[in-house]
Amino acid sequence: METALLLALGLAVGLGFAAVALFVTRQRTAPADPMADQRIVELSARVQQMGDLLQKAQTQLQTAVSARLDSVTQHLQTSLDNRLNSVTQNLQTTLDGTKKDTVDNLQKLNERLAVIDSAQKNITELASQVTSLQSVLANKQQRGAFGQGRMEAIVQDGLPKGSYEFQYTLSNRTRPDCCVFLPDQRPLIVDAKFPLEGFTAYRDAKTEDERRAAAQRLRQDVSKHVADIAEKYLIPGETQDTALMFVPSESVYAELHDGFDDIVQKAYRARIVLVSPSLLMLAIQVVQQIQKDARMREAADKIHAEVGHLMDDIGRLSDRVRKLQTHSNQTNEDIRQILISTEKIEKRGERIRQVEFSEEEAAPAAKVIGAPVLKLQAGE
Repeated sequence: METALLLALGLAVGLGFAAVALFVTRQRTAPADPMADQRIVELSARVQQMGDLLQKAQTQLQTAVSARLDSVTQHLQTSLDNRLNSVTQNLQTTLDGTKKDTVDNLQKLNERLAVIDSAQKNITELASQVTSLQSVLANKQQRGAFGQGRMEAIVQDGLPKGSYEFQYTLSNRTRPDCCVFLPDQRPLIVDAKFPLEGFTAYRDAKTEDERRAAAQRLRQDVSKHVADIAEKYLIPGETQDTALMFVPSESVYAELHDGFDDIVQKAYRARIVLVSPSLLMLAIQVVQQIQKDARMREAADKIHAEVGHLMDDIGRLSDRVRKLQTHSNQTNEDIRQILISTEKIEKRGERIRQVEFSEEEAAPAAKVIGAPVLKLQAGE
């Protein structure tokens, strides 16, 4: 509204100036008029007044516009600040949530990395152990010591001391790796010197010819070892009729059964049984149960003997109880006789209390009183 008023005033002033200019132009071209000067002065005064009004309206308009601009600016600043604060809070909340999620993810990542590091260490240790195991198995003496150690650990874990012996000397002066004593005191022989050279060559063979030659060597080595065990350790009447050949690897044992069944059957016919670590553990558990049953039978014999002694003691105790009962019965009879005698004595005392010792003296009294005269008879 103020802007429209200012525009109207401006338009009026412009029109006034235009009218004055037109009037002046006409006066210049028209003949001289004495009233024209006065009109020009009045018109100039009005134009001046309208200019002042226009100046005042412009000033008010500028003040109102400045105030309105200040109000709008303040409102915009407040709205902008509120909006900025809201955006900042939302952004902060989002950043906090994102930070928390990031921290959680980093923590989980660290845990997984720790697990991976542990697994990596285990793999490294396992690789070093495998390397050391390969180096051990590469040497014949070390390989024999490895098989001997595994066999001894299985036997020691499954049997009590005294029921086995390592490097036991037999009557033919041979010393098997292990002797497990059964209840009949004949040892079960366990040999741990399985020939792995032929098997290693068979596994490492690359061509068919090398594989065939390695298989032939493996058959020869195992057959010779089976024959040596049967010849050295199967002594009739001294050892068990069957011996065990310990194979220190489950994979080797499985491959022997899959690809060399003829060797296994030949060992069975020679009364030599090939056993893996798990089968040796099972055999040791069977031996443990056999020894336990033998101990139970021995304990049963002892218990039977002790029960016989106990029955003898019970018989003697029964005789003594019967004798005690006889003495007790005799004592009861004696006590009964004593009680009878006591009753008789009491009765006799009562009678004695009523007896008169002289018939002559007692007669008058009896006549007076009228009571019968009691006499003491023998045996009463």
